[in-house]
Amino acid sequence: MEIIDLTPENESLYFVCLEDWSDEMREAGNHKEQWYRSMQGRGLRVKLAKDDGGEIGGMIQYLPVELSPADGHDLYFVLCIWVHGYKEGRGDFRKQGMGSALLEAAENDTRERGKKGLVVWGVTLPFFIRAAWFKKHGYSPVDRMGIQQLLWKPFSEGAEAPRWIREKKRPEKEKGCVSVCAFFSGWCPAQNIVFERAKRACTLIGGNVEFTPYHTYEKSIYEEWGISDGLFIDGKKIRTGPPPSYKKIEGIIKKRLRKYAGARIAGK
Repeated sequence: MEIIDLTPENESLYFVCLEDWSDEMREAGNHKEQWYRSMQGRGLRVKLAKDDGGEIGGMIQYLPVELSPADGHDLYFVLCIWVHGYKEGRGDFRKQGMGSALLEAAENDTRERGKKGLVVWGVTLPFFIRAAWFKKHGYSPVDRMGIQQLLWKPFSEGAEAPRWIREKKRPEKEKGCVSVCAFFSGWCPAQNIVFERAKRACTLIGGNVEFTPYHTYEKSIYEEWGISDGLFIDGKKIRTGPPPSYKKIEGIIKKRLRKYAGARIAGK
């Protein structure tokens, strides 16, 4: 196994999280590439894992905690660590130690950069990035927000524990239309898919539908709302993990339109 830094020839693979075989990933647009270009000179780090045959099967991306969804100082934050585990495309690379090797490489890189610790996050349920996996690698929980647990590994005594930046407000229902608000940070193609599906639905439905995007990779916008990625229709939060289908998003918007039209006829 070999851990390498991201190089230009592997960028297109990285932008789709190693899922270059997936038709769904094509719905994500070029938001991850735009996010990557904007973060290249701001401390973003990306490493890839190759198996013994030279095939890329894993990736990790991390950046200064000051640019992350957490409040902290002089630390690095792992946005995502991913080992391709599907039979389609590249195949299943799990159970080869790629995840552990990527995490260790990020820790060593963080130390070399003089940072005081590495921050990670995981879910408390048995799917996706599990918090329990990080605990086995020496990480300690410091905060929790719903099923999302924040963990860290300090490298020096002077390190200060990070905390989640919590939701401060939500979009409100607009008068006279169905309001669709999409928050997206750009680094996660799955959430970019949600954004693109919502935007497309609003464009095709038209009429009394207002679409408002929030680009939260700008930390000031994220700190204002406390929402990194999310979809709100008439002020109601829509579950986006896993990404809802285009038909589901379209159906919710049309249902709200029918309700709005009925209320207008009734004079409410």
